[in-house]
Amino acid sequence: MKTHLDEARRLEAMLEYENTLDREGYRLVGGMDEAGRGPLAGPVVAACVIMKRDALIEGVNDSKLLTEKKREELYEKIISSALAHAVAVIGNEDIDSYNILQAARMAFVQAFVKMVVKPDALLVDAIGSLNIPVKTIQIIKGDRKSYNIAAASIVAKVYRDRLMREYDKTYPCYLFAKHKGYGTEEHMEAIRSHGPCPIHRRTFIKNIWSGDGL
Repeated sequence: MKTHLDEARRLEAMLEYENTLDREGYRLVGGMDEAGRGPLAGPVVAACVIMKRDALIEGVNDSKLLTEKKREELYEKIISSALAHAVAVIGNEDIDSYNILQAARMAFVQAFVKMVVKPDALLVDAIGSLNIPVKTIQIIKGDRKSYNIAAASIVAKVYRDRLMREYDKTYPCYLFAKHKGYGTEEHMEAIRSHGPCPIHRRTFIKNIWSGDGL
């Protein structure tokens, strides 16, 4: 059974990159991650956070490893204790216009720009070529290796999930509150039955829907 000491050690291990940057003179180290690159509908959301390192939040981890309930709980703790945080949303029309990778980059840059307190170094979950004027380090599977990236992954995921639950109220037949726009069989069947709605990514559903609306 996992103890508080085990969790403290896990979190300390997730500060390896942050502590290395700190020794190099970077005092405000932030993390960035996104949610929503794969869904058939809805936006891609990026979050940037600068987390305190003297008051680690138990449970912070890659958002994909957490339950929805746990993510919601941690989201509130992260937002209330972060030195700074910001979220950027890039909608489906821009995703279709620029492609998902470029849209994700746009979201990262916008999240950085919106930060009231700017980090002097950034840890980013495996996306490069960002037009951001500070030292940036890309880490593969960074949401499992960096405390700040993990916190950003939770903020981005919860923010996007809440948006999709709101879209569900407008377009209930697609069940967005359940699958958050991902390509589940019931979602694809809803597209085949009802056609796409305004938040569907047209470039993502060409093999599902070939009728009007594309």
